[in-house]
Amino acid sequence: MSAQIISGKEVSAQVRECLKKDVGQMKLQDPNFRPGLVVLQVGDRDDSNLYISMKLKAAAEIGINATHMRLPKTATEEEVLHSITEVNENSSFHGLIVQLPLDSIHKIDTEKVTNAVAPEKDVDGLTSINAGKLSRGDLGDCFIPCTPNGCMELIRQTGVSVAGKRAVVIGRSKIVGAPMHDLLLWNHATVTTCHSKTVDLPGEVGKADILVVGIGKAEMVKGDWIKKGAVVIDCGINHIPDKSKASGKRVVGDVHYASAKEQAGFITPVPGGVGPMTVAMLMANTVLSAKRFLDSHKSGNWNISYTKLNLQKPVPSDIAISRSCVPKPIDRLAREVGLLSDEVELYGKTKAKVQLNIIKRLQAQPDGKYVVVTGITPTPLGEGKSTTTIGLVQALGAHMKLNVFACVRQPSQGPTFGIKGGAAGGGYSQVIPMEEFNLHLTGDIHAITAANNLVAAAIDARMFHEATQSDKALYNRLVPLSGGQRTFSPIQINRLKKLGIEKTDPSTLTEEEITRFARLDIEPSSVTWQRVLDTNDRFLRKITIGQSPTEKGHTREAQFDITVASEIMAVLALTSSLEDMRQRLAKMVVATSRSGEPITTEDLGVSGALTVLMRDAIKPNLMQTLEVGETLLTYKGYLKELYKPKNISVRALSFLYLQMTEAGFGADIGMEKFFNIKCRYSGLRPHVVVLVATVRALKMHGGGPTVTAGMPLPKEYIEENLELLEKGCSNMRKQIENAQHFGVPVVVAVNGFKTDTEAELDLVCSMAKAAGAFDAVRCSHWAEGGAGAVALGQAVQRASEAPSNFKFLYDLELPIADKIRIIGQKIYGADDIELLPEAQRKVELYTKQGFGNLPICMAKTHLSLSHEADKKGVPTGFVLPIRDIRASVGSGFLFPLVGTMPTIPGLPTRPCFYDIDLDPETEQVNGLF
Repeated sequence: MSAQIISGKEVSAQVRECLKKDVGQMKLQDPNFRPGLVVLQVGDRDDSNLYISMKLKAAAEIGINATHMRLPKTATEEEVLHSITEVNENSSFHGLIVQLPLDSIHKIDTEKVTNAVAPEKDVDGLTSINAGKLSRGDLGDCFIPCTPNGCMELIRQTGVSVAGKRAVVIGRSKIVGAPMHDLLLWNHATVTTCHSKTVDLPGEVGKADILVVGIGKAEMVKGDWIKKGAVVIDCGINHIPDKSKASGKRVVGDVHYASAKEQAGFITPVPGGVGPMTVAMLMANTVLSAKRFLDSHKSGNWNISYTKLNLQKPVPSDIAISRSCVPKPIDRLAREVGLLSDEVELYGKTKAKVQLNIIKRLQAQPDGKYVVVTGITPTPLGEGKSTTTIGLVQALGAHMKLNVFACVRQPSQGPTFGIKGGAAGGGYSQVIPMEEFNLHLTGDIHAITAANNLVAAAIDARMFHEATQSDKALYNRLVPLSGGQRTFSPIQINRLKKLGIEKTDPSTLTEEEITRFARLDIEPSSVTWQRVLDTNDRFLRKITIGQSPTEKGHTREAQFDITVASEIMAVLALTSSLEDMRQRLAKMVVATSRSGEPITTEDLGVSGALTVLMRDAIKPNLMQTLEVGETLLTYKGYLKELYKPKNISVRALSFLYLQMTEAGFGADIGMEKFFNIKCRYSGLRPHVVVLVATVRALKMHGGGPTVTAGMPLPKEYIEENLELLEKGCSNMRKQIENAQHFGVPVVVAVNGFKTDTEAELDLVCSMAKAAGAFDAVRCSHWAEGGAGAVALGQAVQRASEAPSNFKFLYDLELPIADKIRIIGQKIYGADDIELLPEAQRKVELYTKQGFGNLPICMAKTHLSLSHEADKKGVPTGFVLPIRDIRASVGSGFLFPLVGTMPTIPGLPTRPCFYDIDLDPETEQVNGLF
């Protein structure tokens, strides 16, 4: 009786159908996910091309994104290894096979190339690591080579149990024979491997219940060698002469099929047996790799190790604490929180940037809870918003085991070397290494400085050149001859379209069109764009530029702002992608023409260059806290108090339970802008407001004495004074009310100091709850780290689950003055607003220019609810003076200037830099705080 034929075509078709369903299930988990496979080929061998086409066709049928990476015959070993490394680090590819043989004119070490493939992507199963795991029996933790895997699947189809059977494998190649031996052995067969030196090969074959042949010799195994009823798997592919075929040859296996099928119980044909299974199992390994990838990155608690703090009393200095903790390598932290290697750009060992491509990978993930940390109206005594933000994230992460990020602003060097010092938090709740955080970080603020000042230079240079040249000369220089021809750049084409000139040939413009194109005709007094510097320097608040003789008398008054007051900072704070940033940078209005038209950076031709300068700054920075409660850093605007967008700060973070953002200054400043501008543009809705308060700051709002830097604190701040404290709680009550205008639950964090008494802390908590706070909790995170903020974390968690009815404070369609009035009356407590003449003129101008529907970003002192910095508590009976209004069109808001306030700070008598120095032997920075 002839053997039953084991059809590889039929079995492989079944396997492919199952794989299609598996891919479909993966897409249900993540609609944007698709298994990825790369086939790397060196050279152009016809047989390799045929095999690759079969693999690509099978992948397309199943739903695998297969890429054929072809290198020329001239490729060197180094080039091949480089290509493999690129695929290893690309998270969109889950499988990589190197098509053998490598057809190069150069000598290439095949073993070295094969082992360069990342084991987790080695779907061919040929690396030493996967081979070693297979030989040890770790079948669930490796990739099994495709041909042996296919053979096992064919054996399973027969229904014959492998366990206890005697198996013979002929051939000991690394691709078939050796792994086939291991696979049969770990499926509990008794295995003999035969090869060219085997004595009495027919005798050994005759003992086999299961025979697998992969020796590479045509029809070597005869039928009379085979045990009656054996399972015969023929892996051979050989060509023998056959005059009846058009090609003059036919394909046969290593087994003499005609005689063997009379002896065997089951047998595979050649072709149509093992061949189709090899491709099918390659696809199966690719799908398996993709499944493993998805499983390792699915929603759930991060596999993160937290650092146990060694708390000391008294609490050492911030920098001493920072140095006492050894930071975790940032690439390890990135892996622990679900970031992939190609999504992280390392800046040394302790800081990194997160690539924007993470947005696409995680866009199907649900958003986490969104919490904003703000405070009462600031005082010189400090409220500790940054410290509370870090302490809270350490509590939620290290102690409550929730997935949580804190988004905090990057420090400006102005305050760092001025009077305030650094901004890394403090005590046992800080970002580390604090000197890395406070100094330069990854250069983002420097990039803003360079970009901003490029615009400033472009404005003055353009006005100078227009004033000193004829229309024709100006045009010829703007569109210079190159190779005998004039060509518009893409950004110049954009300007032509804006002007309604649908021409692309510079020689076809009329004289009138040339004038309109070449002349921006900027009114010098209308220039609103200032130069910036990341240093506190009061002598740059008003300057005269253009005094050199080379500028031919074209002088004008100007000023410097602090870098973080630049509109580019605000653009960075609100942008959601490189494309969005390019558009926002292009829309920035820098001046007005003499005819009243807004002049943009796109008109200046500089917006593309700005995008290039800012291309890395848009990427968020990743650092860590003392307890490795992960910190994703964003950026702070000195006037705007805005932060990075939803796509980068939330949706790009895998599987967050909660994400916290610190809004600068008091709730009337940072929180109001966060809600009315950031949340409006991002589409995200906050769940909780954490309002930070301290006993001593509230006492100042209650009428406590002035504090002088360097002098001991007055006794009112270090002794119990419930009457003063109760009066000062009016400011906290007003800030709670401000948050309630937006319909968001408020949790008050009472940041404790050692001089606070139990009665004082209880009073603040009780008055906060009476004012409508969801809860009020005392905290000791400065001295105890995350453990001192666990109660706060629990309150925040409860509040985040409570009903929230978030709403904006005003409708964008309202007139500009009405929007300003609503903020002034509802948030600051003003009786009304007063538009001074320049502000009134700007209202009319911006309304005419089409900017009237933008949100409002008030530029007001942060030291009082009113416009007068010395008015503490809750001032009443005042009218808010609006002296000017400026447009940040690229950012997407108008910012009224309230009263008088500097846009670049000055240095005090004794700046922080007196204490900052470098130890030349250890290279440690001393004196930062």
